[in-house]
Amino acid sequence: MFKAVLSILLLLALPAAAQTPAKTLFGAKSTPSNQSARAYGSYAKGCLAGGEELPETGPTWQAMRLSRNRNWGHPDTIDFVKRLSRKAVDAGWNGIYVGDISQPRGGPMLSGHKSHQMGLDADFWMLPAMDLTLSRQARENISSISVRSANQRNINSNWTRSHHEILKAAAQDPAVARIFVTPPVKLKMCGDEKGNRAYLRKIRPWWGHHYHFHVRLNCPRGARGCVEQDPIPAGDGCRSAIWWVTEALEPPKPAPKPQKPVKPKGPIVLADLPQQCSGVLKSR
Repeated sequence: MFKAVLSILLLLALPAAAQTPAKTLFGAKSTPSNQSARAYGSYAKGCLAGGEELPETGPTWQAMRLSRNRNWGHPDTIDFVKRLSRKAVDAGWNGIYVGDISQPRGGPMLSGHKSHQMGLDADFWMLPAMDLTLSRQARENISSISVRSANQRNINSNWTRSHHEILKAAAQDPAVARIFVTPPVKLKMCGDEKGNRAYLRKIRPWWGHHYHFHVRLNCPRGARGCVEQDPIPAGDGCRSAIWWVTEALEPPKPAPKPQKPVKPKGPIVLADLPQQCSGVLKSR
């Protein structure tokens, strides 16, 4: 009884920020921290100091869903977005539509992604960006297109060679760690590529990702406090990708009943993030 009362008293004594979900704290910040650019923590548990804003419209890109205020990233990411948008022009589009990058100070988001927390992740729409004069309102209402068939096993008629070339250009960029795509895209690219296949290793199949592809950058060179994801397995990954359109889509087997009820995880709080993230929040 005494221990239970003591635990409650200790919990009440904690600062409010320590108990508030981190997504609430970071989601409330509409501007970046007044710090040098740094990525702290990991892609799914971190924050961003000194974030840079991707301009809403550029010569070869437009940022979408501006009301979300997620067109912020590490300067390396902003530079990459601009590079890739020029490659999209080379592939036959007028540019590229950019989805979520990060919040101004990174961290967990109020909705959606579990990653995108260090400003080193960026989403790009599968919809060809042929019109780069969209208004803010149009960018709220327009939707991307799916390149996956209804049975989730193949690409559909929306897929073009331009998609292939843009993804190839992204994967060949040395700043890129990996790219998440719907599994049929991985298999289509594996089947179509007749040249150097080394870049295919970075094209990783993952659930969803048929309306957009997700680029993840490496930690900036020499960055302290930035944690890389585990290395990608050797090889081009084409054979192993078959699992995603075969066994992965079969009806799941009944899961064994757990011996003890599994306690659901609570939301990430500030204490779960690197200690530098507290300074990121406090900075003006």
